[in-house]
Amino acid sequence: MFGKILLIATLALIAWAVVARASQGAGAGLRYTVRVHDTLWSISVAHYAGDPRDGVWKIERRNHLSGALIRPGQQLILP
Repeated sequence: MFGKILLIATLALIAWAVVARASQGAGAGLRYTVRVHDTLWSISVAHYAGDPRDGVWKIERRNHLSGALIRPGQQLILP
């Protein structure tokens, strides 16, 4: 009896591993082209819920920015 339960559990685990997919959370991110009058704050407000400061920090960190200066035409990756 124990052998059957162990076999069923093992088969269920293997089936789950085959069907499971990678999450979208670890993806490359969304590419964003900076437009005239864009700021990190405005981009953060448009693309992230909650406190915009957290979004600004994520954008700065993901794009290795040393400050908040961005230029029109610049490509940013939004995490």
